[in-house]
Amino acid sequence: MKKVSFAEFGGPDVLRLVDAEEPHAGPGQIRIAVRAVGVNPVDWRIREGQILGAHPIELPSGVGLDASGVVDEVGEGVVGVEAGDPVFGEGSSTYAEFAVLSAWARMPEGLTFAEAAGYPSVVETALRVIREVGVRSRQTLLVSGASGGVGSAVLQIAHDRGITVIGTAGAANQDYLRGLGALATTYGEGWVGRVRRLGHVDAALDLAGSGVIRELVELTGDPGKVISIADLGAPALGVRFSGVAGSVPDALAEAVDLISRGKLRIPVEKSYTLAEAAAAHIDSQAGHTRGRRVLII
Repeated sequence: MKKVSFAEFGGPDVLRLVDAEEPHAGPGQIRIAVRAVGVNPVDWRIREGQILGAHPIELPSGVGLDASGVVDEVGEGVVGVEAGDPVFGEGSSTYAEFAVLSAWARMPEGLTFAEAAGYPSVVETALRVIREVGVRSRQTLLVSGASGGVGSAVLQIAHDRGITVIGTAGAANQDYLRGLGALATTYGEGWVGRVRRLGHVDAALDLAGSGVIRELVELTGDPGKVISIADLGAPALGVRFSGVAGSVPDALAEAVDLISRGKLRIPVEKSYTLAEAAAAHIDSQAGHTRGRRVLII
């Protein structure tokens, strides 16, 4: 089978499309014939060697956590799923024609494989940071970098919970944020004043790592009310960096519920082939994403 691999840490140029042995499902796992793969910032952070504590690897290594596809192998002890079922979930080395998943759910009706591949890590992260920042119904959450995959999920989940959201994004994405139920404003010079004019901020999330931690603390008045998933320097300013996943099966179950109720929809901005994985990483690192980027197998 074909898979994307890297033998050293570095830039996108270290990624290679190689021939590899097919993986097999162990106890409590399933294998899928991959149809689509979610491209996440954690993928290129691991490729660069940034966050190996949470994701220890041995080189050479495959790439990718999220995927959707068709079950073709069921491991010992697995019940409730069988060969031929369309599923989406999280595993390892998912940039490949076949991948083993350790957490999965059946795909909701009406969802394409490309769309489904963009949900697992994104929804788990969104649910986790909303919980960790402690924001509640009738409070206001500021989301910096709100138009990407995690931001898109945060805005919709928060809206469903009765939380007011202020989102920052580029000028081209203002209508997109408003369409997800957020009060929208642009980043750049004067953004703190623009946020203040939209309302009091109870809690804030840094999803883009754009050097705004001090301002988020200023707006909330408390570093304990700010969470970052993108700025490794956040702890030096008293702000928690959230990088370790919670329960992916629980997150997938909630994702299925939200999608089925019409409360969550994350668009696919752009798709790539396996051979274009490096280009997908370059685009992901550049930011300004609206929704998700995926690889199509």
